[in-house]
Amino acid sequence: MSYETRLAQEYKSRIVKELTEQFNYKTVMQVPKLQKIVLSRGIGDAVSDKKLIEYSVQEFSLISGQRPIVTKSKKDISNFKLRKDVSIGCKVTLRRERMYEFLDRLVNIAMPRIRDFKGIPSKGFDGRGNYTLGIKEQIIFPEIDVDKINKIAGMDITFVTSATTDEEALALLKAFGVPFRSKN
Repeated sequence: MSYETRLAQEYKSRIVKELTEQFNYKTVMQVPKLQKIVLSRGIGDAVSDKKLIEYSVQEFSLISGQRPIVTKSKKDISNFKLRKDVSIGCKVTLRRERMYEFLDRLVNIAMPRIRDFKGIPSKGFDGRGNYTLGIKEQIIFPEIDVDKINKIAGMDITFVTSATTDEEALALLKAFGVPFRSKN
């Protein structure tokens, strides 16, 4: 018996029907789906303080439920005192069950904890159906203990979809409950 998350069930039962009616798809295979969610953080100060990478890896492990990879610089940049192959960030890619569980926690628990939250802007689409959202503080996630963090840091969350247009991707993310800002 396999486990299926609430959002995965909702996608199959409700969202596919809604999007098929909205965009007049001929087959279920044309309906866009969420392929992966990528959490990433660049840590510029990690050049001088190696502990910042360790703290970010711990935080990402708590938030996502899987260990992130450490990203390294590709070349030397003297103005930033940066050498090649120095750790400068971390990222984690979520797929399948972990992706749906993270999206559920992000929309229903973390986003309502953002101060003065009025919805997320719909300007983060890339033209190919992917959406990137920047979060300023990691403390919106309940997994992070505010007393144990050493520095408030943000992160980028990228939703990669199989949608071919931004309009389809927006409809998909709205159907999942992502609170986009209403245009006033």
